[in-house]
Amino acid sequence: MLLSKEIIEKQIWEGFLEECGEKTFLSSWNWGEFQKKMGYKIWRLGVYNSEQLIAVALVIKIQAKRGTFIFVPHGPVIKNIGEQFSDVSENSSPMRALLEKLKEIAKQENCGFIRISVIWERREENVKIFKDLGFRNAPIHMHPETTWKLDIKPSEQELLMNMRKTTRYLIRQAEKNQDIEIVQSQDIKDVKKFDELYQATVNRHHFTPFSLEYLKNEFSVFQADNQISIFLGRYKGEIISSAIIIFWQGIGFYHQGASSLKHPKIPVSYLLQWEAIKEAKLRGCRLYNFWGIAPVKMINNQLSIINKNHPWAGLTLFKMGFGGYKKEYVKTQDLVLSPKYWLNYIVEKIRKTKRGL
Repeated sequence: MLLSKEIIEKQIWEGFLEECGEKTFLSSWNWGEFQKKMGYKIWRLGVYNSEQLIAVALVIKIQAKRGTFIFVPHGPVIKNIGEQFSDVSENSSPMRALLEKLKEIAKQENCGFIRISVIWERREENVKIFKDLGFRNAPIHMHPETTWKLDIKPSEQELLMNMRKTTRYLIRQAEKNQDIEIVQSQDIKDVKKFDELYQATVNRHHFTPFSLEYLKNEFSVFQADNQISIFLGRYKGEIISSAIIIFWQGIGFYHQGASSLKHPKIPVSYLLQWEAIKEAKLRGCRLYNFWGIAPVKMINNQLSIINKNHPWAGLTLFKMGFGGYKKEYVKTQDLVLSPKYWLNYIVEKIRKTKRGL
């Protein structure tokens, strides 16, 4: 019989995740600490098969004007997911055991629905698990459902050769340009420099930004374990590109980026991204996660963006130029617990339309 209970020891939580393949920092212990710092109530749940821990899920209570709900970001993370679902019956699956606990929490916290944003591959059998449990597709995603990843185990030379020809050329041009400088910083004061450029990016692309408080709290929590860096790209002394990179459990994550259009022909962003990839390699990372991209599919034997007008179209082309592969996950899932859910549904549908997503 499977049992779900809270985990209170960081070593147990992080140790389990070390053994899991498909994961992101959104399941990390420090992401939970960051959520607490931002004032959210959290639970760290583990699913046990007898004494063996087989799955974990970070659970966050979200309170918004549109409604209160329970959210599981990029989880649950299940060890050897393919094996687990064949080893145990459907009625006692890790997902079902976890859901019973989530329903308890949702009832105690007066939540209108449960939302789960999994990083399980978008396959029919994975979609069916949620359908059978009564879930429905959410009107909007909370975190990327299609991501771009790069295996960075090969040598730097091999990585360069596997890039798009234009990307490789621009990196080499930037390396030769003495007016370009890429600086890596672990100083929290530089979060403000990132934010100044970030706000300019927000105004250009019209998306909802993270606050300066959010960025500082995120930085300070991951900085405590040396898991985060700010990269600043300067041209003639002026910062025109920046990125916040999280390094966690052998993966580098390009989580936030910002850029200026002041010098559009100066390839600072290309060199900055290459320096971040090289830093990930130095730290022993095997994978670089470029985070979210617009939906893509094979057209004439070439991976292409489905909607050229998608707000992430340009950024997607930039990321794909470094080489790598796409990963599509099951769409964000909602379990309706109360009629109050439908107000949230309508609000989010309108938001999605306005953002052109």
